[in-house]
Amino acid sequence: MKLRFVYLLAVLFLLGTTTQAQMITGVWKGKVGNGLRPGRLELKLIQRGDSLFGTSYYYESANNYRRYAVKGYFNNQTNEVVWWDDELIEAKTGRINITSPGTVPLLMEADFNCPGAGIMMLDGKAVTKEEQKNKGDLHLDKVEQPQFNDEWNFVIDNYTVGANDPYFIDSVAAIHKVTKQPEVIAATPPPSVVTEQPKREEPKPEPVVVQQQPTIPKETKPVVKTANKPPVKEPAVVTTKPPTITEKFIERKKVLTTELPLLGDTIEIHFYDNAEIDGDSISLFMNNRLVFEHVKLSDKPHVVKFAVKELSETNELVMVAENLGAIPPNTSYMIAYVNGVRYSANLESTENSSAMIKFVKKE
Repeated sequence: MKLRFVYLLAVLFLLGTTTQAQMITGVWKGKVGNGLRPGRLELKLIQRGDSLFGTSYYYESANNYRRYAVKGYFNNQTNEVVWWDDELIEAKTGRINITSPGTVPLLMEADFNCPGAGIMMLDGKAVTKEEQKNKGDLHLDKVEQPQFNDEWNFVIDNYTVGANDPYFIDSVAAIHKVTKQPEVIAATPPPSVVTEQPKREEPKPEPVVVQQQPTIPKETKPVVKTANKPPVKEPAVVTTKPPTITEKFIERKKVLTTELPLLGDTIEIHFYDNAEIDGDSISLFMNNRLVFEHVKLSDKPHVVKFAVKELSETNELVMVAENLGAIPPNTSYMIAYVNGVRYSANLESTENSSAMIKFVKKE
């Protein structure tokens, strides 16, 4: 009986997880931006674990749009959804140019709401991916049918009957990298216009004039004494030891990225790789003390926590790049939860500078 009860709980848990993933997985449609004419957006999101994949269409019509590959993550504890335009796949232009949202890659932060009666919404804000400039508000509603058809339609339609397999989702996410048109570097002229280059005549060697040395009589030939030369020393090979992470922390300039209040009992910080996952690795110093080392950034959060009572009135958290990854510089997307309030920032570290976040206690 006990075993059956445990089995039932496991089944209910899996059903709840699948249902939640199914709810965020699908087609979303709405608007993004400020002003009288915000941009129109169709978004397809597919959940794999806590990661998101898909595609976004900023459009004026069916023949006038910009399409991006999308990556992100979903926190099913807080219903927070974050995604960004990872790579431009396709752009078609018409008589009316695409408005500001969509002309540059965007990063979206939204709350997932399900008020009932089959209504599901994503409400939040949009910022530019690189400069974090505000691009206005975001409102999307979940819809049954997309306007644009692509490789994700099959995954969405069959998500609950096998298409939610992680390997299958990864395979579909890689399709656009395979089918993307190659860049044309140079054109080769047809054979009919290729002219044969005239043969270059080799320069004739100049005649060598051999000058005969005068003969010195044997009795008058000087005797030349040669001194013993000292042995030549080989140059010493100097090996330089790479700097430690503490030496990097001391030598590099600390650049203040943002200042956050310090309230409540605990601050919780999530670190993600903010661009293509390329092997970025960081270390964290709190108030000049190494607290975390060899943190490898990815699309999954690396979570660190600090007890507020153990911190000072003013605190400096410094992110030091251990490497620059395959695509410099070392970039991280940070989300900090302070007393129930969420803050976010883009952090960048190089071989010359480290990103710093300041936490200041408030009364």
